[in-house]
Amino acid sequence: MSEELKIYDENQTEIGVADRDEVHKIGYWHQTFQCWFVDQNDDMDYIYLQKRSNDKKDFPNLLDITAAGHLLSTETVADGVREVEEELGIDVHFNELISLGVIEDPIETKSFLDREWAHVFLYRLKESDEFNLQQEEVSGIVKSTFQDFYDLCFDKKKEIRVNGFEMRELGERTIVNRNISLEDIVPHRKAYLQQVVKRIADYI
Repeated sequence: MSEELKIYDENQTEIGVADRDEVHKIGYWHQTFQCWFVDQNDDMDYIYLQKRSNDKKDFPNLLDITAAGHLLSTETVADGVREVEEELGIDVHFNELISLGVIEDPIETKSFLDREWAHVFLYRLKESDEFNLQQEEVSGIVKSTFQDFYDLCFDKKKEIRVNGFEMRELGERTIVNRNISLEDIVPHRKAYLQQVVKRIADYI
C-alpha cells in the first residue's frame, strides 16, 4: 500500500501531495516525526539509538534515531507519536514529549533523495518503560553516554562505546557491547546531528 505525503518547497510552503516513492525519487521536501530517547543513571545522561532491521529497504542494520517515521498527508505532527509505540512498543503520549523544533534532514544516496523537514522531539525514558520491538522495523536498541554521542557528532571522537540488545530470529535477546563510529549510523548530515545534540544538551 502506497503512502501519500504532503510535499513542500524549500520555504516549507505546501505544494501538493505525492506518493512516497515519487517523493524520494524526485526529492520533494516532506515532513517527518523524530523522537530521541534519553535517560539518566547515576548522574550520567544517556541517549538511545535503534538498530534498523535487516529487512529494511533503506539502510538495513544501521543505527538511527530512537523512533521516527513519515507523516502521512492525513496526519498532524502529534499523530507522529504513533511511531514510538509501533516501532518500540512503548506507549508515549504527545504531551510527554519535549519539542526540539524543526530541523532540515536531507539524505542523498545514489538511489534516492530524502529531503525531510523533521519535527524533532525528546523523550525521557521512564523506569516503567519496556522495549517491545517491531522486529520488521527495528532489530535492537543501544545506548551511549550523551557526552560520547555529542563528541562523535562533532568529530571529537572517532568511536564510542554502546551497549544494549539485539533480537534474534526466535525472539531471543542478545547483549550488545561494542564500539561504533559514524559509519555505523544512517548517514544524516553532520549539520543535522550537531543541531540535534546541541538542542538536546539544552534540556538535560
